[in-house]
This record gives sequence, C-alpha cells and structure tokens, in this order.
Amino acid sequence: MPEAVGVIQTLGFPAVLAAADAMVKGGRVILVYYGLAERAEFIVVIRGPVSEVNQAMAAGILAANDTFGGEVISHYTVPNPPENLVDVLPIKHTSKVERFRV
Repeated sequence: MPEAVGVIQTLGFPAVLAAADAMVKGGRVILVYYGLAERAEFIVVIRGPVSEVNQAMAAGILAANDTFGGEVISHYTVPNPPENLVDVLPIKHTSKVERFRV
C-alpha cells in the first residue's frame, strides 16, 4: 500500500499539540517525529497510507488553527516518499513507533 508523509509546522506549542492529537485521531497514521523548528515554531510529522495521511492532515490543520493563539505556518504532504528521503530525514518507522503500525 502506498504511504505518505505529512508535516505541519505551527506557531506555538499548544497548536502543534492540538494538531498532533487531531492527526492521530483523524486517520490511521503514526506520529514519527516531533521537534522545535525555530522561533517558537514546532513541527510534527506523520506517516501512513496516502488517503489516511490526507485525512489526518486536514484534521491537524483545522485543530491547529482553532487553537487560541495558534497558527499553521506551513504544511506539506509527500505521497510515496522515495527511499533516499526516508533514509536521510527523521521519518522512518523506528522501534518506538513499530507497535502502533497497523
């Protein structure tokens, strides 16, 4: 089944927390990375089937924008990421997230 990677960058921690929560509840996806981008901006990365990532991304963007003081700075979905992208960026399915894979 083709997989996708979805990334949301937000202003402020509450917005990224709301986005991450909505994404894992909004689709059959796995949160594979979370981090501080810069200047109080945070990113969250999910992986899963393309249709599920699209659905989860929509839920995450809506939740982040609905958070008081929150703002989505940018977002992007990569359908069918090439192997070299998966190897270089921190988006692999690690042993920490393996138990959540469907």
